[in-house]
Amino acid sequence: MISILEKEITFRFLKARKKDGFLNLISIFSFIGISLGVAVLIIVMSVMNGFRTELIDKIVGFNAHAVVKPYDKPLASLSDKDFAKGVLSNEGEAVIFHKNGTKGVLLKGYLEKDFKDLEISNNDSFFGSKNLNGNTISIGRDLSNILQLDIGEEVSITSPSGVQTLVGSLPKQKLFLITSIFESGLSEYDENIAYINLNTLEDFFDKNKNDRFTEYYFKDPKNIENHKEKLMKLYPDAFVYTWADMNSSLFSALKVERNVMFIILSLIIIVAAFNIISGLTILVKNKTRDIAILKSIGVLNKSIVKIFFLVGVTIGTLATIFGIFLGVTFSIYVENIRQFLSTTFNISLFPEEIYFLSKMPSEINISSIVIITICSILITIIVSIFPALKAANMDPIKSLKYE
Repeated sequence: MISILEKEITFRFLKARKKDGFLNLISIFSFIGISLGVAVLIIVMSVMNGFRTELIDKIVGFNAHAVVKPYDKPLASLSDKDFAKGVLSNEGEAVIFHKNGTKGVLLKGYLEKDFKDLEISNNDSFFGSKNLNGNTISIGRDLSNILQLDIGEEVSITSPSGVQTLVGSLPKQKLFLITSIFESGLSEYDENIAYINLNTLEDFFDKNKNDRFTEYYFKDPKNIENHKEKLMKLYPDAFVYTWADMNSSLFSALKVERNVMFIILSLIIIVAAFNIISGLTILVKNKTRDIAILKSIGVLNKSIVKIFFLVGVTIGTLATIFGIFLGVTFSIYVENIRQFLSTTFNISLFPEEIYFLSKMPSEINISSIVIITICSILITIIVSIFPALKAANMDPIKSLKYE
């Protein structure tokens, strides 16, 4: 417990006085340093969390949540309460030609009724017809820009599967009519993927219907590990992979980057917290006479420890609280601040073509804030212990000898 005397003395030591100018300056720098460290940590974690969530939403919205491929026998159609839908599909790599341009693409085949239900064909960035039959094709926005293609134009596509002729085996080639253009928001996909009818694809690549795989879409795609385990039990003789498996390197890199940033930015708080040691040490020196008097009138050593410990912890805690307020406020309005800075100084702080996002994402995570708060206060507690113990170990007789 903290006594009234200890609280009163702590409050007196915290009050700014003119003769303690340099000491007050150190305390202010300690406060500002810890506040900025906590704020920057919250802002960076919020932006990285937001970036990860946006990336997951775009990838999940575009890709199948899970794919089940047969090894040697056709897949049986199954349903479950967690499954939103299951869609038959197949795919093959080909080369698309138009005028003087060529581009390797991954062709994905769907039945016409299934293509109309896909997320990619039902968003605001989809233009054209949803009918995917015969020799029609749906291409990505970036692919259309690269090859200067538009709806209504024809493209020639070459398949690696061969056609036997008098001069030997030649690659299959077909003309496809562009009936729609989609946009996922991820340049990598919009540039390298196109959709055609499933039956047309199997004919074009000489694939068997038994080779078809099933794409599953879930009501809760972020809980992908549990869904994958369930699918592996339902299909023990098939190969199961998910959107997380297909992008594992990307999300592993994001996770490592987030952890590294947390460690690096925590050093700001540690450096600022060491100012508390300096400030408290100077405070102990300045208050030598006061400490000696307190000891002479019977104040115990543990009370002296508490007083100086509370001074350090109070500065650190108040700085942490202010830093949380600053960080959360900045995280909420980070996009508005970005737009203001971009407009005012005419600079691009968040290029869309690099980050694939139209605005700077931010997602405030309560658990991250709690961890940052605990770490900041713990660091403050640790650095406040040494000066407090030093104050308690002072000899009152020596302290008052030259007073």
